[in-house]
Amino acid sequence: MAQLGAFIREFAQLLTPTAGNDKKLAAWMAGVRMAQLPYLHAFANSLELDRAAVNAGLTLPHHNGRTEGVNTRTKRIMRQMHSHAGFDPLRHRVLLQ
Repeated sequence: MAQLGAFIREFAQLLTPTAGNDKKLAAWMAGVRMAQLPYLHAFANSLELDRAAVNAGLTLPHHNGRTEGVNTRTKRIMRQMHSHAGFDPLRHRVLLQ
């Protein structure tokens, strides 16, 4: 558990975009692969699937969080209004919130 906690703290430090985080991530992933933590291995492997995007997220100061927040809110409203009328009431509700 102590080793898992240490890996999690190290990864959390990488979440603040800084130049060089891509190299730190590579070192972190190498350490994870040497540890006996299979669930963390699975997480590291999933990061490897789109390594370019992960590296960009960890090194560049730009993000699309606000856009994704609007998309998530709109999808939530759509789910809430699933069988209620059509597009016009949905549009009205999105514009009011």
